[in-house]
Amino acid sequence: MRVLVTGGCGYIGSALVPALLEDSRVDEVVVFDSLATGSPANLVGCVDETLRFRRGDVREYGDVESAMRGVDSVVHLAAITGADSTHDRREETFAVNRQGTENVLTAAGKFDVETVVFASSCNNYGRAASTDIDEETEQDPLNPYAKSKVESEQLLVDAMDEYGFDGTALRMSTNYGWSPGVRFNLVVNHFVFRGLTDRPLTVYGDGNNWRPFIHVEDAARAYAHAALEPDSWPRTVYNVGSNDENYRIAEIAEIVREELDRELEITYLEDEHPGPSYHVNFDRLDETGFEPEWTVRRGVRDIADRLRRANTEVIEA
Repeated sequence: MRVLVTGGCGYIGSALVPALLEDSRVDEVVVFDSLATGSPANLVGCVDETLRFRRGDVREYGDVESAMRGVDSVVHLAAITGADSTHDRREETFAVNRQGTENVLTAAGKFDVETVVFASSCNNYGRAASTDIDEETEQDPLNPYAKSKVESEQLLVDAMDEYGFDGTALRMSTNYGWSPGVRFNLVVNHFVFRGLTDRPLTVYGDGNNWRPFIHVEDAARAYAHAALEPDSWPRTVYNVGSNDENYRIAEIAEIVREELDRELEITYLEDEHPGPSYHVNFDRLDETGFEPEWTVRRGVRDIADRLRRANTEVIEA
């Protein structure tokens, strides 16, 4: 099997690409990335004869078509992320996220790709009052990032009808955890770094807004599972995460303080808008046979250990 990963040099891609390369069913992985935010350094240990790299922009159809030739399955990760920041980047966000997805789907249809796995988000649900949000819950996107994902899901449905390939959208929980392309603008990772540097953990609003969380390695495993075993993912949409890993943001701050075992100050900026709030049900995911392995507590300890270890290695060197 030949698998294309768009945005393969990014946070999730840097965990997904090695997972695919280690799978005996995969003969070759094609990484397509603009390198606008990702880096080839995030693919350390992956560069050999089974890896192909295509530099390009998902907004440019010709770039996408060139990367798509000979591909059996696509995991489409490439996107502008950081939902809050997209309020100031609306036009660019839709160009990359929506138009880019349309280009990927068109090229996949042209070259008879068998499976397309699309990276969507639980952020699409907005501020839902229910604490049992499932895939049938009406989406209420509150930022350009989520709106672009909602529209892209519809593009996927339309393309599946037109071209006949298998496709599924994974509405991913909020990511955290270490990967070669680790990001520190995600709440768990951000809190751990602030805690290790003895700075207050700053919570917007009263901290009562809900988020589901998933470790980046589990997210990567889910994308790989859906791409390599599409028959196990027959539905068009899946929430991806764990029922036990829904937390209020205030609880995340407490977990970080407990796991780092530090008397960290937690400050609440109640005048600041806390953003979306969604408590998600993941029962449908059980049908696929996929199950997340990480917990937030374990992930916090792992990030802290890796940062401390890296610091120790630098000092020793």
